[in-house]
Amino acid sequence: MSAPTQPGTGPWPRFAPTDETELRAELGQFARQQDLARRARELDEHPSFPWDVYRALGARGWLGPRQSAVEGGGGWPLLREAALLEELAYRGGSVMAKLALQPDFCSVLVHASPAIRERWFRPLFTGAVLVGNQVTEPGAGSDASHLRLTAEPLSGPEGGFVLSGTKSQIAFASDAQAAVVYARTGEGEGARGISAFLVPQDLRGIGVEPYEDLGERWMRRGDVHYDRVRVPKENLVGEPGRGFTYLRTELTQERALLAVIYLALSRASLDEVAEGVMQRLAFGRPLGSFEAVSFPLVEDLARWEAAHLYVGETLRHLQRAEGPVDGRAALAKWLSNETALAILDHAMQLTGGEGYSHRLPHEQRWRDVRSGRVAHGSQEILRLVAAREYLGRASSPYGPWPKPP
Repeated sequence: MSAPTQPGTGPWPRFAPTDETELRAELGQFARQQDLARRARELDEHPSFPWDVYRALGARGWLGPRQSAVEGGGGWPLLREAALLEELAYRGGSVMAKLALQPDFCSVLVHASPAIRERWFRPLFTGAVLVGNQVTEPGAGSDASHLRLTAEPLSGPEGGFVLSGTKSQIAFASDAQAAVVYARTGEGEGARGISAFLVPQDLRGIGVEPYEDLGERWMRRGDVHYDRVRVPKENLVGEPGRGFTYLRTELTQERALLAVIYLALSRASLDEVAEGVMQRLAFGRPLGSFEAVSFPLVEDLARWEAAHLYVGETLRHLQRAEGPVDGRAALAKWLSNETALAILDHAMQLTGGEGYSHRLPHEQRWRDVRSGRVAHGSQEILRLVAAREYLGRASSPYGPWPKPP
């Protein structure tokens, strides 16, 4: 079976309350014009940041469209953005969907000064700049409330801060022109002592140590070292000590939207394999006519549909702001990732030796989705968040957990 240039187009449920027919048609045309499927494969083999696609998405208003129109976004409802990400991931892989999501990852900048928003936040929506998000450290991954990178205040009329420490596993470490950096400023212990800063990445004292990753290589992750880097006081984002509060507010919605991307990637492979097994012959019959092939496919279909329903309901709860949602969003990300990985593994199995090679896109999708088991909350942390919310624990590092009804 040769690699298709586009995934199958059979009917499957969508997240949006309407079919978003016009948007999806426009996205389909965009995917063909930009040759997104081929570009995704190229970026895996030759990692770099795709500025041309990024700016093309911005020109159409598809970068962070959920963000406020006042800041430069489109003010879209959450479900409409989910439809955008779903279609981009289905047609162009993880890279294209995450490009559109990038301004959301930097949404804490709504709390920055007008000058910082004008210079670094608003240009995100046109694709003019790339701003990274630096949270994780060598000794503080899942437990981000125990960050050790420090921001020491400077005395004198100019003020400002001096940043010292290391951030690890940072996406766009080699390409971001600036980053939202979370640092300890001493307003309190744990999460209460963390502040956010907008830090241009060309400042003296910043060094990058690149990684070679299994998947999502285009992000060019790495460690970022800060050796007494001076940052103006105006680059403090919001109030001192509230950086983690700002971060957590956006994280819940990000997890639900990442779930959309994982499911769309696995659906592309599911559709491609379903089409392929009916074309390929074995022992004089279509491969799909054998129960050893057809049964795993329909089981995967059922699991995908179930996960899709759960993620869709989670998105509706988030859009309507109904009750506790942190645990539900955590489970949506956990469930979609586990489901997608199983489907993609089966896709490789059912396409044999070719599926294990670079000739077909299944192995790249598997590698890209595999990053979700540790990024934006590991599978273990996601279940911990959900368990605390469901069981109604009285306290957590982030404050009281709501009681279940």
